Amino acid sequence: MTKRNRYVNYFFKYLFLFIGSILAAVGLEIFLIPNNIIDGGIVGISIMLSYLSNYPLGLFIFLLNIPFLMLGYKHIGKTFVLSTLFSITSLSVWVTILKPIPGLTEDLMLAAVFGGIIVGVGVGLIIRYGGSLDGTEIIAIILDKRSGFSVGEIVMFFNLFILTSAGLVFGWDKAMYSLIAYFIAFKMIDITIEGLEETKAVMVISDKSEIIAEKVMARLGRGVTFLNGRGGYSGEERAVLYLVVTRLEIAKLKNTIDEIDENAFVTITDVHEVMGGTVKKRAIH
Repeated sequence: MTKRNRYVNYFFKYLFLFIGSILAAVGLEIFLIPNNIIDGGIVGISIMLSYLSNYPLGLFIFLLNIPFLMLGYKHIGKTFVLSTLFSITSLSVWVTILKPIPGLTEDLMLAAVFGGIIVGVGVGLIIRYGGSLDGTEIIAIILDKRSGFSVGEIVMFFNLFILTSAGLVFGWDKAMYSLIAYFIAFKMIDITIEGLEETKAVMVISDKSEIIAEKVMARLGRGVTFLNGRGGYSGEERAVLYLVVTRLEIAKLKNTIDEIDENAFVTITDVHEVMGGTVKKRAIH
């Protein structure tokens, strides 16, 4: 990679981190916070502390994340910490700028839904481009290496504790709306990171693999890769077909395989990201 391309990549990375922090701030200050609905993680703790003390939310978001950033620098790496520091600083500034703007709705369900969507898209952009807004994720990554729990399970535990605390501060109805906003944001993070179009990887084992490959290429316009396989029980050599399709093409693919060999062994798995090839252009090689 040339020096120029490296700078261009850095520019777009920090541009999207910046955009993500703005979106997260909009979701918080325009929808969630005016209705006493909180987000999870350090942001959720900061919202409650700001409410109880009347100190600026941005101040708490920044200060509470500093110890986690120091841990992250030691255990995870400089690149991630710098991206996270930039994102947290941007969020802290933007929630302060947007604070005087009144909320768009007083309907708690609308606030939870739209706030969750906007926050989720913002956080998803930040995660997609190598940053984070939440120090609890850093703790989760560190604990994941030392415990039997996954990062997702540890973050969920922290957030359930934080959302329960919201019930004591804002009331249990607001805590339940906060839970709705949290799960909507969680789903939107996944969609933002992985995209709306779900991609599937398919492996087919059949005695009629060549015929299946010809039909798939003709009907779906997808290239097929032949892998060498050997039966563990029979010891027979046979070809294994591998291809990547979209979710909407799965039914057509199943029908094509079933027409040729109803006894074919087929596995279908989710693919979170595809690099290279021409999947988006209707073929993969």
